[in-house]
Amino acid sequence: MLAQQKQQIVDLFQAALAPILAGSGLSPNVVLERPRDAAHGDVACNIAMQLAKQLKMNPRELAQKVVAALLENPAGKDLIASADIAGPGFINLRVTDASKQAVVKTVLAQGAAYGRSNAGTGKQVILEFVSANPTGPLHVGHGRQAALGDALSSLFEAQGFDVTREYYYNDAGVQIQTLATSVQARARGIKPGDAAWPESAYNGDYIQDIADDFLARKTVAASDGVPATASGDVDDFESIRAFAVAYLRCEQDTDLQAFGVKFDNYYLESSLYTDGKVEAAVSALVANGHTYEEGDALWLRTTDYGDDKDRVMRKKDGTYTYFVPDVAYHIVKFQRGFTQAINIQGSDHHGTIARVRAGLQAVNMGIPQGYPDYVLHKMVTVMKNGAEVKISKRAGSYVTVRDLIEWSGGGDITKGRDAVRFFLISRKADTEFVFDVDVALATNDENPVYYVQYAHARICSALANWGGDEATLAGVDLSPLTTPHEAGLLAKLAAYPEMLQRAQSELGPHQVAFYLRELAGELHSYYFAHKWLLDDDEPLKLARLALAVAVRQVLRNGLALIGVSAPNQM
Repeated sequence: MLAQQKQQIVDLFQAALAPILAGSGLSPNVVLERPRDAAHGDVACNIAMQLAKQLKMNPRELAQKVVAALLENPAGKDLIASADIAGPGFINLRVTDASKQAVVKTVLAQGAAYGRSNAGTGKQVILEFVSANPTGPLHVGHGRQAALGDALSSLFEAQGFDVTREYYYNDAGVQIQTLATSVQARARGIKPGDAAWPESAYNGDYIQDIADDFLARKTVAASDGVPATASGDVDDFESIRAFAVAYLRCEQDTDLQAFGVKFDNYYLESSLYTDGKVEAAVSALVANGHTYEEGDALWLRTTDYGDDKDRVMRKKDGTYTYFVPDVAYHIVKFQRGFTQAINIQGSDHHGTIARVRAGLQAVNMGIPQGYPDYVLHKMVTVMKNGAEVKISKRAGSYVTVRDLIEWSGGGDITKGRDAVRFFLISRKADTEFVFDVDVALATNDENPVYYVQYAHARICSALANWGGDEATLAGVDLSPLTTPHEAGLLAKLAAYPEMLQRAQSELGPHQVAFYLRELAGELHSYYFAHKWLLDDDEPLKLARLALAVAVRQVLRNGLALIGVSAPNQM
């Protein structure tokens, strides 16, 4: 049911209740639900049961008065077909066929805008995701973050929010030093397994690639456009470090481009130190009395904010623990005007949530409790040819996003990207996921992305065979759409905007994938039950084609939100 129709029914309930509630001082909120059993109707409301005690009335008798007033109101004549009372006082409504069919004209009129709203207009939200250390290629966990973060960003945009996609580069710390040491060793001809190979070094083939390009004095440029030119001097450690970081940032950019993910901003961890943001955050915490010295270390009283124990901020050697720059970074986010911040990260970051939020409360800057929001995802297991794949030769220790795209597309980058993006959001983020490459390559209903895309292509094929002018379908009579299959499709189309709102508010882009699979399933069942072009009844054929075009539009809209293509042919 469309949102405006729901509001009309709410208004009818309010009108029916007005004389009953006169003088009571009550102003109840009417909530409509979908009955658990479709046989009970299209809309259910328990308002009579809520008010009966306060009005000292029998709930069924109250429900009968409400129903009588509903059916007598001429404003509901074209919307409500019937009403009955179930159990202790549930009011079940059936809406008219015409009101159900109206969704087709709404979809055809709004096109790509169908399902979108302006609920978030004027609100800024920042989503930070991927944020990989520039120490190696992106792995499948980063791919899951990219798919989740980009789809969630699109959901917020669909609700009218001003969205910023941000990539936080961890370009400071021990891991960067290890990267530079690894490249320097390779540049000197030392390889993994050699006696002189550093114990903590990175072993992937990509380290040799960086070393070769460094010796060749090449220039690379990452997304921020700042180029790094190698000196070629194996003893120039700073040049090696800068070149290696720029090289891997460039490589990660290439992988993300292949994945169809773009960021609005890149933020360097190192800038938090050079700009004094870390020191400013620490000073604010100290000034507000939430720190103490113990054992030559500076501690934050995170237990004051629900943490299980206090946390070290500054270690004995004078360096800060990893959550301190995180606190500084989120202060910056808040100061930039982002009233909502969402971080999409691996589940191994769970331990940082309490201490980061504690630090943000302790600085006393008016940052709301629970800031930022987190979407934590679990690991992805990759299966290929019936066996788990754990290692990529290029990365040395894990499967990369590039591997997954290439394998899942069988050489077709678009197909591979579609499969990876759809698969990686098709489960709730907090559930483990097995990515089966063989399923991604399958051209049958076991492959969910193929199943959904084929529904879109099937409609395109039917319309091409028909050969008529699609524009004329916007004005056809939809009254012939009365079969159970058609009722199911109409209800599913009407549920799309509400699903998008729920997926955005619950930070659950997996709901879009669920919805698309269900809509595709309804379409395929409908196709086999009613061959649209074989019916001799021309008005019925045209009505069914109009319904098919509306389904195609919603499939296209939903796939676009999650960054998956909608092919016309399969």
